[in-house]
Amino acid sequence: MKITRVDTHILGTPWRDLTYVQVHTDEGLTGVGETRMLGHTAALRGYLAEAVPRHVTGNDPFDIEALVQRMKYGDYGRAGEIVMSGIACVEMACWDIVGKALGQPVWRLMGGQVRDRIKAYANGWYTVERTPEEFARVARTVVERGYRALKFDPFGPGQWELEPAERRHCVDLAAAVREAVGREVEILIEMHGRFTPAEAIRIAGMLDDADVEPTWLEEPVPPANLAALRQVKAHTRIPIATGERIHDRGEFSELFADGSVDVIQPDIGHLGGLSETRKLAATAETHYTLIAPHNVGGPVLTAANLHLAACTPNFKIQEHFNDFADEHVKNVAPGCPAVVDGYFALPTAPGLGVELDLDFVAAHPVTGAFFDLYRDGWEKRDAAVRTRSDLP
Repeated sequence: MKITRVDTHILGTPWRDLTYVQVHTDEGLTGVGETRMLGHTAALRGYLAEAVPRHVTGNDPFDIEALVQRMKYGDYGRAGEIVMSGIACVEMACWDIVGKALGQPVWRLMGGQVRDRIKAYANGWYTVERTPEEFARVARTVVERGYRALKFDPFGPGQWELEPAERRHCVDLAAAVREAVGREVEILIEMHGRFTPAEAIRIAGMLDDADVEPTWLEEPVPPANLAALRQVKAHTRIPIATGERIHDRGEFSELFADGSVDVIQPDIGHLGGLSETRKLAATAETHYTLIAPHNVGGPVLTAANLHLAACTPNFKIQEHFNDFADEHVKNVAPGCPAVVDGYFALPTAPGLGVELDLDFVAAHPVTGAFFDLYRDGWEKRDAAVRTRSDLP
């Protein structure tokens, strides 16, 4: 079996463009992969236009390890977010082909199941006014839908340091959510790399004082300076999660070595795909560290995450947006299990278990969305978007 061509399709939403890659073979099998770029979708397509004829077409889709090695190292330059995302899309699609060819779901081919269901947490649900009453109200709707965990960023457009009144307001939002959902529901606090170490530590202390009891603090400081993350880790008892903006598994080694992180959050769509993420998870396991993959994608990327979770012993919980933000995108690739009573079932169909609907893609063209996390109102997602024509 040989790869004959690779097609790229973009699905637009108000705040994100989702990239789908179809890998075609001479035996008629087609696989699909997905990633979500923030502001670099055209760059990703440009990379694939160069890389596919050089590294992909004419090769056997079963030879996934060799494919990743060629794409990651064959151009010599150091692979970053765009290259690793391109690798991920193609690699994911190859796993889909392999599973279809063998009549097995991908998780069976990656070691078999270690769990029979996959816990999910909801994101994208807090598209409301930033008041304790509104956050509490919509948090209750998440729990009513069956979720036993939810994540949110209560910090508005904050960056570096908050004013005292705003700091108290953010903590009040978190406390209102805790009161609304009770003690048996996990609350995950997203910081989006906003703060200085001192500010992150101060907020962590206030969350403790308010008895919010977060499962983790996510990306409390910008991701480039690991010494800053160590400082936060040393001054809070709340577990630390990070990793969505690390694009090479080797770069996690320092986090493991100094114990700066309790939960790693690689994005399969940015880390080079399923195999690279599974290798990272195995390394994390040797450091007694859990993995909770970042996932802002649609049903293809979600399905890939479920296959990884099914066969990964140190998996913790899976992020899911599409029950609350742009729920219609689930129709772009039917077949991904739904969240029922807070859990995904394991996929059972061959490959990834989803099929891309090109008519649906065509009906939702590229928006050129630009998502600015430092803009007031970003959490509403529709209102926090600028198109390319709006950019300076």
